[in-house]
Amino acid sequence: MTALPRRTLLAGLGGLALFLGTAACSSRAPAARRIRVATGADDIGRELAALIDRQLPGVEVSVVTTTASAAAVALVERGETEIGFAQAGVLSPESSVTALARVYEDLLHLVVQADSPMTTVADLRGRRVSVGAPGSGTAVAADRLLAAARMPRDAYDRRELGLDDATAALSRGELDAFFFAGGLPVAGLRRLSDTLRFRLLDLSGWAGTLGSTVWNVPGSAYRTPPAATIADPTLLVASAAMPDDLAFDVTRLLLEHRDELAASYPAIEALDLRSAIATMPLPLHPGAARYYRSVKP
Repeated sequence: MTALPRRTLLAGLGGLALFLGTAACSSRAPAARRIRVATGADDIGRELAALIDRQLPGVEVSVVTTTASAAAVALVERGETEIGFAQAGVLSPESSVTALARVYEDLLHLVVQADSPMTTVADLRGRRVSVGAPGSGTAVAADRLLAAARMPRDAYDRRELGLDDATAALSRGELDAFFFAGGLPVAGLRRLSDTLRFRLLDLSGWAGTLGSTVWNVPGSAYRTPPAATIADPTLLVASAAMPDDLAFDVTRLLLEHRDELAASYPAIEALDLRSAIATMPLPLHPGAARYYRSVKP
């Protein structure tokens, strides 16, 4: 038998090792797909994440908590989350994100103590007012309203607090009023109603100026006098790089399990196919668009 040259033998062994390594890699299960959800602490995102985890085997699901719509959009744009919830007011047609659905209406609440003398936006002048956390949909909506009311920033004592800090400050008498935008009913305001008597100022007169819709807040929502306010939509946004099949499935789960999700977050009770596709200023993700076409009557 003729002996193989040492160099040839080593090359052959190296090739065999490479082949075996490649074969081993190809025999492994494919890497699990991933969905990271950017959502507020009291938002629907946690329930949606749990639903995805139950219904889509092989998909790794996690939640990233944020207090601001702008932050949620930025996370999706940077590829740090796949989906997130954002108020339409913080979105731009130039954004790189897409939409899976218009999920619910964000109502702008202007909260004061029950015995406050304030009755209109004009009464905020000279008062201690929180407009919401920086970059939040609340801050965007509040600033639009205050600009329309010709209320410059130096006309009131401006604070920028999230909901928990704002409710605590109002309870301690350190704040005269605060804005918060959220789906009805807002869990944090329900909790506040257990310890403090408050009411909402009527904002419905600004709907036409701001291009918003009018929503009535029943007294049963927070045990307050009924009030009318303005609302703008919240969208479920998604990375344009999200695989079409995943976008299809997440959209499907959102619509098919609406009632289950609404048990934890009543604001989405009004979600239906007609409202879900109204995602301006963002285009629908191709996977979401395919879902809506598949169920079109």
